[in-house]
Amino acid sequence: MRARLLTLTIALASGGLLAASQAVPPAADLAARIQSHYDTVKDFTADFTLSHTSSLFPRAVTERGRVKIKKPGRMRWDYTTDQKQQFVSDGTTLYSYFPRDRYVVVQPIPRGDDVPTALLFLTGRGNLSRDFTPAVAATQPDGEWQVELTPKKRQAEYTKLRLDVDRASFTLRGMMVDDGQGGTSTYRFANLRENQRLTDKEFGFEIPKGVEIKR
Repeated sequence: MRARLLTLTIALASGGLLAASQAVPPAADLAARIQSHYDTVKDFTADFTLSHTSSLFPRAVTERGRVKIKKPGRMRWDYTTDQKQQFVSDGTTLYSYFPRDRYVVVQPIPRGDDVPTALLFLTGRGNLSRDFTPAVAATQPDGEWQVELTPKKRQAEYTKLRLDVDRASFTLRGMMVDDGQGGTSTYRFANLRENQRLTDKEFGFEIPKGVEIKR
C-alpha cells in the first residue's frame, strides 16, 4: 500500500534564471536549488496525469486527478478517472479509499525510520541533498531540468526518483518513480499553484457508510 502511495506523489521557486541554452548545472547544485525552492512552499495544488507501467503490464495505464499537499504531512489525491479512488492523509492517519470495491484502508502515518525518504521530502521533513545521491543527464528537455535521485538509504518501495522542474522557477512539472522491478510511475503536473493557504479541513476524510474498513 505504501508503494502505491509513493507512486502518488511532490512540488518546488527561487534562484537565478537559467537560459535554455545554458550548460547543465552540476547535479548537487541542481538538487540544492530544488530543495531551496521547496523550502519556501507551504502547500500546493495541481492537476495530475499518471502513467504507470509494470513488468507484467508493459502497456501504460493512464489516470488523472487532482492533488493537494500541505506541510507537514497532509496530502490528498482524488482520482477522476476509472475507479475514482482517493488517498488522504490528515497528518496522522492515511485513508486509502476504493469506492468500486467498497472498502477503505486506514493506516497510521509511518514515523521515524519507517518513513520512505520520498514521502519525507514531499511532506516537508526530508532533504534532497542529505537523503539522495543526485545525477543529471547530459541531454535535458526544453525548458526543464531533470534530476535523478537515488536514495542513500535502501527503500523497499522504489530504487530511483526523478524530478522534472521548470528551469526558471523550479516549480514541479513532473516526477517519475522506478520501483526497481520493471515498473515505473510517471506524473505530469498542470495548473500547479503554490502557497494557496490550504486549511487543515481540506484534508479531512469521513469514512462512507456501509464500506469495509481494513487496518
